Amino acid sequence: MAAIDLTEKTFAQTIQESGIVLVDFWADWCGPCKMFAPVFETASEQHPDVVFAKVDTETERGLASAAQITSIPTLMAFRDGILVFSQPGALPAAALDDLIAQVKGLDMEAVKKDVAAQQAAQQ
Repeated sequence: MAAIDLTEKTFAQTIQESGIVLVDFWADWCGPCKMFAPVFETASEQHPDVVFAKVDTETERGLASAAQITSIPTLMAFRDGILVFSQPGALPAAALDDLIAQVKGLDMEAVKKDVAAQQAAQQ
C-alpha cells in the first residue's frame, strides 16, 4: 500500500482512527529524505496492516511546527492515537522493520496507563 499524504486537516483524524500509523516528515530538497523514501515505500508494501503517511514539511509548515519537527527526515509512530516513537534521521530497512515489529508488539493497556500517569503528574 502506498503512503498517503497528510495535511493539517487530515493528520489528527488519521492517527486517531487508524491503529498503527507511521509518519515520515520530509522535504523535496532533503537528500536523506530522498534516500529514506524507497525504504519507507517498501515497508508500506510489506505491512498492509500499518498506515504509512508522509508530511511534506514545505507545504505543511504549520503541521511540522505543531509536531515540533526540527530536523528531517523525522519518523513518528502512533498507535491508537498515542505517539510511541519519534526520531529524526533516515532508518535503514532492517531498523524500520524492527521498529514496526516493536510497535505492533506494544502492550497498549500498559502504554495507556503510563500516559494517564504522566498526564496526572503534570496537573
